[in-house]
Amino acid sequence: MDTTDDTRGLQRLTGTLFAIGALSFAIAATILSSSFDWPDILREPASVVLPEYVDGGTALTWTWFATAWTYAILAIPMLLLPRALRRRDDPALMVATAVGALSVLLALIGFLRWVFVVAPLADAYVAGGATERAAIDAAWTAQHQFGGALLGEHLGQLLAIGWSVTLSVVILRSGVLPRWLGASGLVVSALYLANQGDILETAIPGFPVWDLVGAIGSSAWGLWILALGVTLVTNTVGAGTRQTAPEAPRYGRGRVPS
Repeated sequence: MDTTDDTRGLQRLTGTLFAIGALSFAIAATILSSSFDWPDILREPASVVLPEYVDGGTALTWTWFATAWTYAILAIPMLLLPRALRRRDDPALMVATAVGALSVLLALIGFLRWVFVVAPLADAYVAGGATERAAIDAAWTAQHQFGGALLGEHLGQLLAIGWSVTLSVVILRSGVLPRWLGASGLVVSALYLANQGDILETAIPGFPVWDLVGAIGSSAWGLWILALGVTLVTNTVGAGTRQTAPEAPRYGRGRVPS
């Protein structure tokens, strides 16, 4: 059974990892945005993306690598969170934890394809002739839509939103953390969902796109993760979160039925 000190230490560790993940990813993503026009460049054709990738050189590949693995940090505190909140018997939170960890894995695949798939495609595109470029263009579209739009963006983001919505509802219903965190989590999750318009439009021309709302939502979601981390570090989990079942009567030694 966890002691109070052990649980408080786990809460601080979990919160610190959420904060580190959010901040380090924000730094890596900012560098990527300034050096490669991410995420806007995701909607450009191969003839624009691949030569620009080559121009970025090894530094750009390492930036993608850093962006991928700083985001992956979030999987660790997601997995620790039910225990840190003393809600390991909450089925909704446990399912959400698995969903959240899977969302990070899918996003990681989406990010790392730039290192292991796009980098060699870009080199071959720049070095090839017209025939080779046409073939690489098709390969680029296939991997970009599958590994990027489908896995990393569509499924990865939807599962992350499912995790944050479930966690927010748990916070609001149990008081495990300040209720403002749960309410704001629902708001930023709804805004983040608007980003799906930009993703679906790549497969369904004419699908409504809410660029500004989606951009605000993705940034706000990251800030909410940071707020979750800081809250876990600075607050003690609410007393109402202990899920201890009533002690069953023991017959025989020491206790008799009344």
